[in-house]
Amino acid sequence: MQTATKKAWAKALSQNAKEFPLTQLSVISGKIPSGLRGTLYRNGPGRLERGGIKVGHWFDGDGAILAVHFNHQVNQDNTQGHNQDNTQGHNQDNTQGAIATYRYVKSAGYEKEEAVGKLLYGNYGMTAPGPIWNQWLRPFKNTGNTSVLALPDKLLALWEAGNPHSLNLETLETIGLDNLNSLNKAMPYSAHPKVDFSTQNIFSFGLEIGPNSTLHLYRSDFTGRIVQKAKHKLQSNIAFIHDFTLAGKYIVFFVSPIKIDLSSVLIGLKPFYQNVQWSPKEGTQILVFDRESLSLVSRIEAESWYQWHFANGYVDDNGIILVDIAAYQDFQTNQLLKEVAEGEIKTGAKSTLCQIKINPQTGKFLGKEEILDKHCEFPVIPQKQANKPSSDTYLNIQRPGNYSYQENYQEIFGAIARYNQHQDTLVVADCGQNCYPSEPIYVEDCDNQNQGWVLTVVYNGNQDCSEVWIFDADQLDEETVCKLALPSVIPLSFHGTWRSIH
Repeated sequence: MQTATKKAWAKALSQNAKEFPLTQLSVISGKIPSGLRGTLYRNGPGRLERGGIKVGHWFDGDGAILAVHFNHQVNQDNTQGHNQDNTQGHNQDNTQGAIATYRYVKSAGYEKEEAVGKLLYGNYGMTAPGPIWNQWLRPFKNTGNTSVLALPDKLLALWEAGNPHSLNLETLETIGLDNLNSLNKAMPYSAHPKVDFSTQNIFSFGLEIGPNSTLHLYRSDFTGRIVQKAKHKLQSNIAFIHDFTLAGKYIVFFVSPIKIDLSSVLIGLKPFYQNVQWSPKEGTQILVFDRESLSLVSRIEAESWYQWHFANGYVDDNGIILVDIAAYQDFQTNQLLKEVAEGEIKTGAKSTLCQIKINPQTGKFLGKEEILDKHCEFPVIPQKQANKPSSDTYLNIQRPGNYSYQENYQEIFGAIARYNQHQDTLVVADCGQNCYPSEPIYVEDCDNQNQGWVLTVVYNGNQDCSEVWIFDADQLDEETVCKLALPSVIPLSFHGTWRSIH
């Protein structure tokens, strides 16, 4: 790979995020659809430096959450700007338009570091500051920086190595750690719970790392309260399981061959990320569980690959499980994500949309097929297509152009796209030079279930600002339906969700 150069996206991560209270957003262009009623939440590392020292990896930043409330009443007590004249055509009725707030997850670790003005913890990409015995103790901070789950009475800020934090749905005030009526400190809760929208059950997991790592499985009711648990011992010291999928009556995990050097971890002289090892000869384990009993149905051996994220899973008429993922050939993505936090990418790590086929009853791996040969990530589907043969997958891709990934690997995603697997068509929304969209969130219109919207938060590197863009899901390659200005820069984030208000 060639020498890295600074790109415009790096400026979004060069300064710590600035919070703002509930603030009415001005419209840059277009109009907010009347059927878009609810809240967009996004989570990601907002602080990558404290006391003049940078964190060691993008995963180490303190979580900061954006809430954008569309077209519904919110408490105006702490709202700024909603009576200002300079609203660029914005409707002054506070039940119309959009009101937003941006707040850090005020974890116990965040509060302690805030009080002393310096880093105190060693997390994924760094050892604990201070004397050697502090490194041996390996104190860590639950940053709550990865994703969010909106429940009826609270928002969960998710971080896969610990319990979630509860926040106020409206103001994002941090309430505190939440054990969901069942978790203990040794039972992490993943950043990627799955909601079965037919039953409103929520499925999740947690990985407890050890000589034989333990996979904890959880089923919750619609309030988030855990009502069923199970655990399964893995065959070795697996270090990572980030995501999974539901597929018919099954729960499916792909366990990539990433091992942790436990002896090195115990010595404590190297950051966690330097103790993980890619072991491709061991291949990928596919674990299939029964959704009702949470018991293991089959363990399947497959070739090696890595994936952060699943798009969808379903069972066809022949009982075969099909799963769509954004797949990497190896774990170089780990190094790339460290370099994102440094503002210069030197390592290439291409992922493409692939489909995996397995037979859960015979325990046979039936193959891995690339279905979209484009560098892509953050695949999502409309909720009504989950656990069914999916026609549309929305994802982040590189901007269209006459270059290969190898020639432009230093850029991050500058476009979102809709891939229709049945028709093998790709519709692209190019966000333009130096504009970087977050994960696309598909939202069904409250008044017309056949109408969908795609929401993304865009960092505009040309003007060093952040904006909310709304697309018509069926006309993704046409002009945005609406653009909204945010009061401060929102650093590049990981995951989000939508909560409808009918």
